[in-house]
Amino acid sequence: MEVVYFTITAALLYFAADRLLDAMERRAGRRFEQRSLIFFALLLGMAIVSFAVLRRLLDS
Repeated sequence: MEVVYFTITAALLYFAADRLLDAMERRAGRRFEQRSLIFFALLLGMAIVSFAVLRRLLDS
């Protein structure tokens, strides 16, 4: 069942990172040149935090 939780979390994080990047670009008024790198950094940061929290919740 853990695989399902992590998969759903990963899908939600993907869409959240996309929305966050889009909001950042709208605020800046332009598309970022290194868009894929920024997206990766956002997704990685959110994944590390949320997966650690999820792991802690599932272990208890």
